[in-house]
Amino acid sequence: MATQDRTYDAIVVGGGHNGLTAAAYLARAGRSVLVVERRPIVGGACVTEEVIPGHRVSFTSYIASMLMPTVIRDLDLGSHGLRMVACDPILTVPLGDGQIIRWWADPERTAREIARFSTSDGAAFLEVDRKLKALAAYLQPFFLEPPPDLAAKGLDKLREGLRLARRFRRINGVEMGEMVTFLTGSLGDFLDRHFEAEETKRMILANSVYGKHGGPYEPGSAVGMLFHLLSGGDHSVQGFNGHVMGGMGAITGAIAAAARGFGADILTDAPVARIDVEQGRAIGVTLADGRSFRADVVLSNADPKRTFLGLVDPAHLPADFRADIAAIKMGGPAAKLNLALSGEPTVIGRAPDASPLERSLLSIAPTLEGAQRCADIARFGDIPEHLWIDCVIPSLVDDSLCPPGHHMMTCFIQFVPYKLREGTWDDHREAFADSIIRQISRHMPDLPEKIIGRTVLTPLDLERTYGLTEGNIFHGDLHPGALFSMRPVPRWSQYRTPVEGLYLCGAGAHPGGGVTGAPGHNAAMQVLRDRKRRRQR
Repeated sequence: MATQDRTYDAIVVGGGHNGLTAAAYLARAGRSVLVVERRPIVGGACVTEEVIPGHRVSFTSYIASMLMPTVIRDLDLGSHGLRMVACDPILTVPLGDGQIIRWWADPERTAREIARFSTSDGAAFLEVDRKLKALAAYLQPFFLEPPPDLAAKGLDKLREGLRLARRFRRINGVEMGEMVTFLTGSLGDFLDRHFEAEETKRMILANSVYGKHGGPYEPGSAVGMLFHLLSGGDHSVQGFNGHVMGGMGAITGAIAAAARGFGADILTDAPVARIDVEQGRAIGVTLADGRSFRADVVLSNADPKRTFLGLVDPAHLPADFRADIAAIKMGGPAAKLNLALSGEPTVIGRAPDASPLERSLLSIAPTLEGAQRCADIARFGDIPEHLWIDCVIPSLVDDSLCPPGHHMMTCFIQFVPYKLREGTWDDHREAFADSIIRQISRHMPDLPEKIIGRTVLTPLDLERTYGLTEGNIFHGDLHPGALFSMRPVPRWSQYRTPVEGLYLCGAGAHPGGGVTGAPGHNAAMQVLRDRKRRRQR
C-alpha cells in the first residue's frame, strides 16, 4: 500500500501501459516502486470500458499489433490473463462498388487477392513484403534499446559507434538506401512507383498511416509501412495484428498484475500536481490533494509537453529545452466512436460464409488522393466530408464483452482537426458521431437500427480524459525529425532529462507510439544502468 512515510526507489507518473511496464521492470529488479494514476483505473489509453451497462469495448487503442514479445515473456503476461487472437485477414477494405480487398496474414494469399485487380501488383506485393520485412528486422533491435546517443563523447562515443556497426553489419548499401527512403520518403510516391491498381494502393495505405496529420504524399509518411511490420504478439510475428480477449484493458491489467506481483504499489484517483525538484534533482511528486511522495527517481509516462510544461517548474529547466519541448508537433489528432449493438451489422460485398475473424475488421479508407485531401482539410480546422474510419467488432471473437446476441463496435477516425475553424468540439460532438455512422452505413446499411448505445471521443475528449495532448495518440508526431535520436528533442533521447533523476518513459520517448511497452522497458533499463554507474563511482 502506498505510504507517505517512506522514500521509494522510483515513482512513476501515469499508469498507462508504458508507465506500468517501467514499474514492473523496476520492481522485478528489486526496486520499491509507486505508480500514481489520475483516473480511477489504470491503463491510460489502453483500457476496456463500458458504453452502456454490460457492454464493454476497447475505448481508445483497439488492436494489439506491436506489443513487444520480450515484454510479454519477461513479465509473464500470459500467466496474468493476457490472451490474443491473431487477426486474419489483417484488414479488409471495402471498395465502394460491392467489392472488398483483404490483406491476409499469408503473403501468398494476399498476392492472389491483389491479382484479382492487377497481376503485376500481386507479384510486386510479394517482393515489397519481403524487402520491408527484412528492413524491419534490422530496425527491430533498436526498439528495445536507447537510440544512438548523438551527445556521447570519448569512450561512450566509441561504444555507440560499435553498437551501430553491430546492428547494421549485415545490411548492404542498397538496403540502407531503401531504409532511408522509408524513414524520410512519401508513402504515396512509393506506392505509385511500385503498384498500378488503386485497389492495391488503397489496401496498403489503410495499414500504413496512423496518428499522422500529414497526408500520404508528405515526407516521412512511408515510415508506417516499416513500423507496422515489426514483430509483435506472443509468437513474434512480423506485421502481427490481434484481438485482445477482454479488450485492450486486458494488456494493462496483466502488466499491472505483474508489477504488483513484483511488489509495486499502484495508487489510482491520484492526479499529480507537480514533480518536486530540489537543487536540480527530482525528489518525488505532490498530488492535487496535497499529499506528497518521495523517491530517488521519478519517471513520467505523461507526454513531454504535459511533463515539462505542466508538471515541472520552469525554474528547473533550461530555456532552450523548454522551447524545444514547446515546438514538438502534436498533429495527427484522432477520434473514436464506440457502439453497443443489438446484433451484427451486414457488410455489403462480404461473403456470407466469412469467418468471425474475417467479419471483425473493416477499414473504410480513401484513395491516396482522397487521404491527402482529408489531411489538407483537417489541417485548416475543417472536418473532412469523407472520413477515414477503422471499424472493429471484437465481440465476434470475444463473447465476454457483451450479452449473447449483442455486439460491440469500436471505430477509429483519423484526419480530424484538434481546433475547429468554426465552433468547438463540444458543439459538434454528436453531429460528428452522426456523420461517422452515416459513412459507415454506406457499407453496413443496417447499422443505424442496431445501435443501442454510443460514446464519441473527439480529439478534445482524448486530451481531457486520457491526457493525450491535442488528441495525439503518439505523444508527438512520428516524423523523421522526431524519431530515434531526435525523440523527444535533440540531445535528450536517452530517457534522461535536464532534471537529474527525472526520466521519460512514455510514447514521447524512443521508439514512440503504439501499444509496444518499449519506451517503458527502455526507460526502466536506463534507470537501472544509471543506478549501477552511480554505485561504481
